[in-house]
Amino acid sequence: MKKIAESVLALINRDDAAIKAGMIMEDAGFKVYPASVHKLGAAVVMMGRDDEKRYLLVVADSAKAMPLYFQGEAVKLADGGEALVCELSEVNADALRKHFPWCAPRSLRNERTTIGCGDRLGLASFGHIKAARKVQAYPVLAQQSMRELTMTGRTFRQVVDDACFMVFAADYRDGYGADGDHLKTIPDIDVALAAGMPMITLDLSEVMNAAAGDWEKAEVEAAFAAMPADLQKRIIADYAGKTFVLGDVTVSVDELTAKRCAVMYTAALDFALKVYEHLKAARGDEFDLEISIDETTSPTLPSHHLFIVRELRLRNVEFSSLAPRFIGEFQKAIDYIGDLDEFDRQFKVHALIAQNYGNYKVSVHSGSDKFAVYPTVGRETRHYLHLKTAGTSWLVAVTVIAENDPALYRDMHKCALENFNDMLKLYHITADITKIPAVDTLSDAQLPALMDMPEARQLLHITYGPILCGALRERFFKAMHKFEAEYEAALEKHFDKHLTLLGVPAK
Repeated sequence: MKKIAESVLALINRDDAAIKAGMIMEDAGFKVYPASVHKLGAAVVMMGRDDEKRYLLVVADSAKAMPLYFQGEAVKLADGGEALVCELSEVNADALRKHFPWCAPRSLRNERTTIGCGDRLGLASFGHIKAARKVQAYPVLAQQSMRELTMTGRTFRQVVDDACFMVFAADYRDGYGADGDHLKTIPDIDVALAAGMPMITLDLSEVMNAAAGDWEKAEVEAAFAAMPADLQKRIIADYAGKTFVLGDVTVSVDELTAKRCAVMYTAALDFALKVYEHLKAARGDEFDLEISIDETTSPTLPSHHLFIVRELRLRNVEFSSLAPRFIGEFQKAIDYIGDLDEFDRQFKVHALIAQNYGNYKVSVHSGSDKFAVYPTVGRETRHYLHLKTAGTSWLVAVTVIAENDPALYRDMHKCALENFNDMLKLYHITADITKIPAVDTLSDAQLPALMDMPEARQLLHITYGPILCGALRERFFKAMHKFEAEYEAALEKHFDKHLTLLGVPAK
């Protein structure tokens, strides 16, 4: 590492390109990420790795020229120069964001196509960035839910910092997002905001009255009659018996549907207003609010979608995207289950509602690997969309392990089987895991093919918590560090497939 620093010191007065061209990039097992070399006054900041971990390396021509805020181990160099070897810590992530503002996530509310790139490991951004650079789309590199944080033992701040370091190392300056996913309370939202997350996905499932969707007419009528008289009068006047024209389709709302929607959604929409005002006070216009109504057992009818967005507009709630619960099954880790023709018909109406009521993004949750519906999603939204992926990047990592460290994969697979029933309490899947062959009957060469099997994909998808937080954690992360290049290449290829089927235009 010292030879690298000395070589940089000799070039310290030149520009970034000259320093990169002339410096030593590898010394005694430490390798510099070439794109990470950045001039900063009379200093150079870069990121590299050895066989165990990654570091920041800061080189200055004197102690006085050392940039502020970085913390690390000081190394004296020739002619009064100094290097600082820095851990990838919270303090040093803050330092990067202060000196290189493009390392911080930003609002993507004005960007047409955004892709939520769930990264449960803090290792996936290199591959995500490579894919995103090819197309007219912006990645949300830092995206986690409270459930995922609990399962992985991470914090929102760690999620943001992990993305920050990789953005710096890749020299990615186009802008990226950070999403506090499926948050339900203002205290949880505040934690995400404090970590620098400009996107909040507001999950309304616990404040909406979803059960009313199945009530008989008399029960709906009784609940509606208990609502304030002025609200009843407005709902009837605005919706009952009305037909709304959306291009070449119409959405009709009868009186019972109007009342049912009021009973189901009014409290949730009032809470959405409260959250919006909270976000506005905290971040001005620099935030992305996504409204999520997808965590229900019944699909969101077009008439309900229309009611929700009209009521949000009435409350002057500005939102960037909205996630309905679509018809069919959007189960984790596998392709769409359901009638594709009916999906196409209904999705077109959802897209037209979005286009006619503010042109917000239609958001597709559990969007990982839903290859069958991507052409429809891309076409009907005109790419004004947000696709949310989560576990697919984890499964790419699992595949890389199966290909390169079969002994570790076998232990991960057995851990997944041991914990599967417990994880079913947290995730809805219908996989029959008895169809998965016993892992001890398979050769090493046969293991990667398991990740082409829906049942095995779902098994490994929902059991990431016990694998990442149990006895296998250290072995897993050591292996992922070793196979960093393989993971990056596999992720790039996997996300290329997502983006191509969506039809996202190339840059």
